[in-house]
Amino acid sequence: MIPESGNLLTGIPANLAAEQFDLLLQTGACRLERIVSIGHATPCGEWYDQDGDEWVVLLQGRAELRFADEGATRSLRAGDFVWISAHRRHRVEWTSHNPPAIWLAFHFVAR
Repeated sequence: MIPESGNLLTGIPANLAAEQFDLLLQTGACRLERIVSIGHATPCGEWYDQDGDEWVVLLQGRAELRFADEGATRSLRAGDFVWISAHRRHRVEWTSHNPPAIWLAFHFVAR
């Protein structure tokens, strides 16, 4: 169920076995979700390769992203955002534990 209202920085568990994805909004071509990462990273050797574009902002914590077409990782802190175009291979190298990394991700499929 998609929430009508809430706070993006509350209801964060102390520990998670895997990243938590909370759907906030869904329309035909768009999806908005909160992602909670507590020390999570993309498994070694794996890459995200998404069919749609994604705009993501780190609301809390710290993280490092790596793009297959860049030589170095990108360090992110609260307030930093990134546009990831469709099929741009990327991975999460590291996320903070304390505080947890909280992301807001907007996924969009161009028509």
